[in-house]
Amino acid sequence: QVQLVESGGGLVQAGASLRLSCAISGGTGSNYRSWFRQAPGKEREFVAGISWSGGATYYADSVKGRFTISRDNDKNMVFLQMNSLNPEDTGVYYCAVPRTSSYSYKDPADFGPWGQGTQVTVSS
Repeated sequence: QVQLVESGGGLVQAGASLRLSCAISGGTGSNYRSWFRQAPGKEREFVAGISWSGGATYYADSVKGRFTISRDNDKNMVFLQMNSLNPEDTGVYYCAVPRTSSYSYKDPADFGPWGQGTQVTVSS
């Protein structure tokens, strides 16, 4: 059973940066890795994704140019560098692995199981 442990969140002011980390253990159905986030009262949404080699990356329009996803396959870890944070980035951030090899990269229903997430709070 795959297990995901996110870390690196915190309370920061607008304009600050944070780097999230995710440690993944156990067998996975896919080598693709992703980050999602969930703001209070809102549905979980796609943030960023990365292929096995790192040669292909995908970003939500709202974070493009500010966030960078990366991975260390030797350590089985995924990272999310977040710059120029704004209050709209507040939420719980989750790293994610597809349940199977067939998935829609923006649909959280195709990913799981989920870790506990890490809280990111950006004050104005």
